[in-house]
Amino acid sequence: MNTFLIPDWPAPAGIRACVTTRANGASVAPFDSFNLGDHVGDDPVAVAHNRQRLTHIFDVQPAWLSQVHGVVVAPADPQQIAEADASWTATPGIACTVMTADCLPALFCDRAGTRVAAAHAGWRGLAAGVLEAAALSLNVEPCDILVWLGPAIGPKAFEVGGEVRDVFIEDMPHAGTAFVPSINAGRFMADIYALARLRLARCGITAVYGGGFCTVTDPRFYSYRRSPRTGRFASLVWIESSPG
Repeated sequence: MNTFLIPDWPAPAGIRACVTTRANGASVAPFDSFNLGDHVGDDPVAVAHNRQRLTHIFDVQPAWLSQVHGVVVAPADPQQIAEADASWTATPGIACTVMTADCLPALFCDRAGTRVAAAHAGWRGLAAGVLEAAALSLNVEPCDILVWLGPAIGPKAFEVGGEVRDVFIEDMPHAGTAFVPSINAGRFMADIYALARLRLARCGITAVYGGGFCTVTDPRFYSYRRSPRTGRFASLVWIESSPG
């Protein structure tokens, strides 16, 4: 199993991105083995080793966040951990970084390759507008934004209550197309990728790539729904210090 997944999207020259997997790290079960979350009960020494390895391999400084399922977008800063669910930067060598284990990671860049952003979107953050907030941080026209949707819980695994469906439909009636009835009465299977695309399209962003993953069924990734005591993988996007 490879340690990293490289996004397949038409990002401009000088933009780099990656998603970490569970492979080739220092953590032991149930966090085995490339866990990057320092808040899940793993050995801090192992987490530090994994983070240092990530920094060394890509020669980049990740800007970690304290994620709270909100819509705050912070300037990416490797020297401090902001309480936010998205970050942006125009500084080469600094990686906008989010950690997930079923929630949706979304990576953003502008077509000119001058600004990048990353967002963590659980259903609450998605409904509240964290993707839209991350897009606004790029300060460019929506038609000039590219988005890649990373590994998240898939539509065959994401069962939610009717109240979750109602939150999305109240804000965007056609969001109902992203929900199908579950075999369990009163519950629905939600497509977080479809919801993300609908929300991005509403604000004029249609260059959206990725999706099609399911962290619950794909053993490359951590999944909280599959195993509540587990690690976190990271999705990063940055501007190269020396493009090309």
